[in-house]
Amino acid sequence: MIRLTGLNGKEFYLNAEYIEKIEANPDTTITLFNGKKYIVAEPVEEVVKRVLEYKKKIILPPRPSEE
Repeated sequence: MIRLTGLNGKEFYLNAEYIEKIEANPDTTITLFNGKKYIVAEPVEEVVKRVLEYKKKIILPPRPSEE
């Protein structure tokens, strides 16, 4: 899940696994596989960055802590 901000200023979490496309129309519009759309305050680049960070967390194994 990634944290985003709606145009009304309220934060919400979106399951990044369901994102099909992200566009600037000029507002950032996220389209999910089911056709539902979300318009968010973050720029496209920030949403992509958050999706990539999320994917890294779930794909890469945790690093052993250095003691």
